[in-house]
Amino acid sequence: MIRLALPIYVELLTAVVAVGVIDLLWVSGLGEAAIAAVTVGTTVEYLAYGLFLAVPTGVTVLVGRRDGHAPLGPVVRAGWVWWAVFSVAVAVPGVLLREPLAALFTDAPGLTAEFFLVSLGGLPVYFAQTVVDGVLKGLGDTRRPMRHAIICNVLVVGLDPLFIYGAGMGVQGAALATVIARAITLAVALRSLTRLRDASGTRLGGAAGEVILTGLPMSGDFLARALVGMALMEIVAGFGTAAVAGYGIGQKIMLAGVMVFYALRQAAMIRTARSEAVRSPLALGLGAGVVIAVVLNVPAVPVAGLFTGDPAVAVEFLRWMTLYLVPFGGLIAVGGVLQASGRGSRLLTATLAGFAVQLPLAYVLSAWLGITGVWLSMAAGAAISLTGALVIQHAGGHSPAATPAPGPADTPAEAAAPAPPVGFSPSGGSGRRGGGPGRVPGPAPRSTRTAADPPSGP
Repeated sequence: MIRLALPIYVELLTAVVAVGVIDLLWVSGLGEAAIAAVTVGTTVEYLAYGLFLAVPTGVTVLVGRRDGHAPLGPVVRAGWVWWAVFSVAVAVPGVLLREPLAALFTDAPGLTAEFFLVSLGGLPVYFAQTVVDGVLKGLGDTRRPMRHAIICNVLVVGLDPLFIYGAGMGVQGAALATVIARAITLAVALRSLTRLRDASGTRLGGAAGEVILTGLPMSGDFLARALVGMALMEIVAGFGTAAVAGYGIGQKIMLAGVMVFYALRQAAMIRTARSEAVRSPLALGLGAGVVIAVVLNVPAVPVAGLFTGDPAVAVEFLRWMTLYLVPFGGLIAVGGVLQASGRGSRLLTATLAGFAVQLPLAYVLSAWLGITGVWLSMAAGAAISLTGALVIQHAGGHSPAATPAPGPADTPAEAAAPAPPVGFSPSGGSGRRGGGPGRVPGPAPRSTRTAADPPSGP
């Protein structure tokens, strides 16, 4: 699973972190107002992606379940239908309401509104890229999505100075460079899907509903974390500007490590959806939590010092995050299996239960222990969510949604085939396609794609 997760980590690090950092670095010469505009703009774009996240997640899981068993076309087409719906529902209001939206985040909304005009208008390109990558991941290919992310970043590095300074467009140039880079990358990525063949007559409506219902818990998790993060920021703000700055710096440093957990989650989700062995995601997640905590703490002082002359709060944050990162790593890794096995809604419930304890605890402990109480509340919330997820894991069973229903175009043999068990046992193993216990038969025939287009992932 680590081999599958490594390209995902590189993709997440470059696609989620690097683009925003590159834009910030190039606009830093324009002053604090430009830096603030890009910071707010990329944050809002990140939240918009959280709304859309259900679509690529659902596509990945359903393509993984169907590959070799049922036609892929209905799922892929459903993904594009939802792409069109979300593109209109999110991008159009975002562009039209860019000025009041910018005013929610800054007292000088002019530059931010200019950035929104281009960045939010370009969201359909960003969303389309995630749909393509979602299909490829469902086929077990995590290398091409990684390559797409790297291509996009290389293009942004070259296009940013051209538009920001060469064309004199300022912050709008940063947004335009990113949109153009994503459009070029999308053109490259779309070629990956052109050789997929599907002659299915399955109705689109059922697949569209299945895609959104499968991925919805992932969007819920993403948005819940964003809202809780904002609430914690408000609590931290009560301790002064230095505390807010230290918290923000610590979060940015920690983000590079946390992406390891999300890479493991996607790898576990892909393998579970494809009914491939997932060996002890809990142990992998907890182990990754320990490693990341050590890696972040050893150079905490010099790394935090790169961002500020007073790194005390950021360093303290990273020290206490050791208690948070270990259970959080286990939770995220286990979550990939639960999501793909049709138990995403129960996982979301466990996550929300942790937040329901974390937020009140943050208020109480911060009044008693100061800002340290906020860090302790994060660890407590993660531990409670992990406990809930493990209860779900040991409960066993799987939702009917975890097995693709045979469509009218399925062959009699496919329709009569027993449903492949998904989910995983308390010992950490996963269900296997066909066969008896203790052996894993070879992969099913690739009935839904041509032999000329095998997935390039491991």
